[in-house]
Amino acid sequence: MKGSNYFKNVIQDYLNSQTEKDELFAKSLSKENKNIDDCITYILNQVKASGCNGFTDEEVFQMAMHYYDEDELEIGKPINARVVVNHSDFEGKKVPTQQKEQVKERSPKVVKLKSSNQVSLFDFPGV
Repeated sequence: MKGSNYFKNVIQDYLNSQTEKDELFAKSLSKENKNIDDCITYILNQVKASGCNGFTDEEVFQMAMHYYDEDELEIGKPINARVVVNHSDFEGKKVPTQQKEQVKERSPKVVKLKSSNQVSLFDFPGV
């Protein structure tokens, strides 16, 4: 699964920032059996399964951290989705423009965000 570069970079930057604050999480992030592409696949599958309309920055970041913390976790199958990132970054700086990037698709469904503190719009075409 290839995730949006911008979305992946935001998630990766957040996770890296957490390693400076939390030594235990630093060990989780360095696990050999974990990687950012599978992390993004896990997040997309969680979003799709939830049926929710939106997620805050913190909710998405917590999904990412959960992926790295848990060894026995079903990430799901790669999903074709478009991710639109429209939020304040994890340090509270405003991101000036809405970033739209395509993610390779396999399984469709639409989840639209309505929260003003949103991290992403997840679009699973075809559903």
